[in-house]
Amino acid sequence: MKVGIVGTGMVGSAAGYALALRGGASRIVLVDRNAALASAQAEDIAHAVPFAHACAVEAGGYDALHGAAVVILACGVAQKPGESRLSLLTRNRDVFAEVIGQVLAVAPDAILLVASNPVDVMTQIARDLSGLPAERVIGSGTILDTARFRAMLGAHLGVAAQSVHGYVLGEHGDSEVLAWSATRVGSEPVSSFAAQVSAPITEDVRARIDQGVRRAAYRIIEGKGATWYGIGAGLARICQAIRDDQRAVLSVSIVTPEVDGVGPVALSLPRVVGREGVVATLMPELAPDERAGLRASAEILKASAEGL
Repeated sequence: MKVGIVGTGMVGSAAGYALALRGGASRIVLVDRNAALASAQAEDIAHAVPFAHACAVEAGGYDALHGAAVVILACGVAQKPGESRLSLLTRNRDVFAEVIGQVLAVAPDAILLVASNPVDVMTQIARDLSGLPAERVIGSGTILDTARFRAMLGAHLGVAAQSVHGYVLGEHGDSEVLAWSATRVGSEPVSSFAAQVSAPITEDVRARIDQGVRRAAYRIIEGKGATWYGIGAGLARICQAIRDDQRAVLSVSIVTPEVDGVGPVALSLPRVVGREGVVATLMPELAPDERAGLRASAEILKASAEGL
């Protein structure tokens, strides 16, 4: 499968690197308005390929995206220290208006995979600008927040993150909702599992993990300026689900007709992802406070999109 990446800064290059190492694409094309940067990133990633899976990595213009099955949109300005994702909206909207037409002119059948922040609103913008069906314009959404949740909860319980089945819903941002009530470890509800391994989920533990997940990006940005490894791996995972028609359940963002009376709005729910994009959406059973939080998150995102 051929994957294009528009925007070869830290997120775009990390996605390309993760794709190459995971064997998620047979060909990767990097596009950037800074052609020298795209070429350098492509050459650097290509030098990692002999240690991983066979894959052609190259840089080019938009014409090089012809035939791409997925195009990752990692273009736009970076989040500044202390800046919320939503404050990026106006600046990155203008970037998308310039890019999407050029992508679809050469790759009209591609699935658009949005990585630029604020990712949920940018996903809605990409859908509007492209005219593609909602299921073919996918935002990375809370796939990274879900990974952080699973990693932190797994560390508390002393199990692998891969054995934790829980999701973060709503906005990829401050209003996101950790779906504790729907979380399982192995076959057990998280509270039951925690009791069996003598690692109870107290209010203090929940608060620590909640803040650890919710504030992770801010901590990382403060320390090194931006986040890129985690989201790069998440984007590669989505591409693999599309390439292999895995029907994998991933917490990604698409424009959704209605969530608890709010819509249409782009936000994250567990979605079944395969070759055609999102093929189904799941709604977990949530506690009343979680459902209220999801509705509030949807209202925030809808208001942001309508503000355009």
